Amino acid sequence: MKKSKYILMILAAGIFSNCADKEKDAQPKGTENFCLKENFKEKVTLESVKKEKVLENIHLTGNVEADPNKVFQFESLVNGMVVNTHFSLGDEVTKGQVLAELKSSELSSLQAELATLNAQIKVFERRLRSTEELFNDGVSSERDVLEVQSELESLKAEKEKVGNNLELYSASTQKGVFLIKAPASGHITSKSINKGEQISDDSGVLFTISEVDHVWVMANVYATNINEIKTGMKVQISSVSYPDLSFDGTISLIPKVLDEETKVMKARIILDNANGFLKPGMLVDIIAQKQLDASEVALTTKDVVFSNNEYFVLVYQSDCDVEIRKVEILASNDETLYIKNGIKEREQIISGNQLLVFEQLKNF
Repeated sequence: MKKSKYILMILAAGIFSNCADKEKDAQPKGTENFCLKENFKEKVTLESVKKEKVLENIHLTGNVEADPNKVFQFESLVNGMVVNTHFSLGDEVTKGQVLAELKSSELSSLQAELATLNAQIKVFERRLRSTEELFNDGVSSERDVLEVQSELESLKAEKEKVGNNLELYSASTQKGVFLIKAPASGHITSKSINKGEQISDDSGVLFTISEVDHVWVMANVYATNINEIKTGMKVQISSVSYPDLSFDGTISLIPKVLDEETKVMKARIILDNANGFLKPGMLVDIIAQKQLDASEVALTTKDVVFSNNEYFVLVYQSDCDVEIRKVEILASNDETLYIKNGIKEREQIISGNQLLVFEQLKNF
């Protein structure tokens, strides 16, 4: 009898022990026997979670262009041969600077015409004085005087026209060439003129000068993004030429039609370019920031732990109550993650060295 009673007591102890073990296993993982040590707590940062308006990034591509209102194209008005050039593509030039010299037979013709007109003017000036004297003596009529005056004024008008043409072509009588001068200050953005080349008045654009203190960035807006891109949206612009730089701007104009060649809508962004980093023709990446009506919990990429293709945060209640919690991402941009669910506003999280805490908690 005593032996049976002893066996029952052993069985009961085993059952209670097994239940205790199961109860121990049922406790939430990451909450038992873990506490932030005082010396390590100084190395982590606690942050209270806040809600923010959701900013969604929309990626676009584009290119840099000079402001068309500040682009000056030069076309030759005369025929001739280029005897010298004084500029290269990309050079900065000032208004009136001599860029090229052009030898042309038209210069000789204009100079000869000017000399002939000067001689004729002198003849008619003498004739006018003589006619006026005869008129005063009653020998000539007033009509005779007016006819000579009219002819003299016509010659002077023709001389002024020839002189204006010579000035327009910046003729150098000493060198016997036309001097092609910069019509404005800026940078040479195209050049199709070289020493020894024969040009004519139908040769097209010889060079282009563009002012690039302000440039246009033309963003390619494809059909899938047309409803999302709006005037006034903030954008960030980057280029592989400057991997550590970004340029902030605002979409200033969205046309009502698609570009005929590319079949995309070209949104315009005007940027200050006083430092000259952005060059016409440069390809750029554009991030347009779309603000949604919703407000959600916002975390930085440094606040979360990415493990097994999932995002986690460490929710802090006390030094001995830290929970690993999975969160779901609603939207994101370069530095901010907007949380759909998994954490509430004003909860505290561990930010900074959270990966070390995460690894320790996984072992409990």
